[in-house]
Amino acid sequence: MNIDSVAAIVTGGASGLGLAVARTLGAAGARPVIIDMNADLGEAVAEENGFTFVAADVSSESDVAAAVAAAQQVGPLRVIVNAAGISRSARTVSRDLTPLSLAEFEAHVRVNLTGTFNVCRLGAAAMGALDATEDGSRGAIVNFASIAAFEGQVGQVSYAASKGGVVGMTLPLARDLSVLGVRVNAVVPGLFDTPIYGTGPEAEEFKAKLGRDALFPKRLGRPEELASVVRELIVNDYMNGEVVRVDGGVRLPWK
Repeated sequence: MNIDSVAAIVTGGASGLGLAVARTLGAAGARPVIIDMNADLGEAVAEENGFTFVAADVSSESDVAAAVAAAQQVGPLRVIVNAAGISRSARTVSRDLTPLSLAEFEAHVRVNLTGTFNVCRLGAAAMGALDATEDGSRGAIVNFASIAAFEGQVGQVSYAASKGGVVGMTLPLARDLSVLGVRVNAVVPGLFDTPIYGTGPEAEEFKAKLGRDALFPKRLGRPEELASVVRELIVNDYMNGEVVRVDGGVRLPWK
């Protein structure tokens, strides 16, 4: 699929892996529209990179509808990347026998799973109104899952369940949207070097320790390495309904 001059929504695009994806798509000729909850950061990043920014909660129907409408003003909306998400760690039952709050579990599902589906359904409806290319294509969606979906560690029940849902809906979404000429794939990031680890000597030591668990190369992934895979899933017209791990061969231990 040719992404030159098309609008490309990237949720969670103000930082980390989402920002790397937005930059990669922008360099390939797309017009990124980044969606994030952090308005100050989103506006600064958009101005620096020549993106369009929309402040939105991905689980809000009205927010996402407004973001889709804004993207349609930038260009034909043919690309959606759902990178927005939250991750907090807590055991199902703590050592003092306090059960995990239902609100905490539901928060992960609301943002990571419901939010992803919300953007997919509203964005795909907009894609369906576009003229198709010669082979009937109207767009491509890439959703972010996580290796926690397969190897969730202690304290990751909420996060793993939400990301497992993203994995599980990949093929049904691709089947649902095939009639529109919209492809759907999921990418499964491993351990990547992003700002969540902080900066300084202690952070570097911690990241080096994490990186040793990869088969090869023995380091954390670079955001641009994941972004290149996301780009390929978008432009390669024969990639559909797939869940692709990008993790250096790492398999997470139980804790």
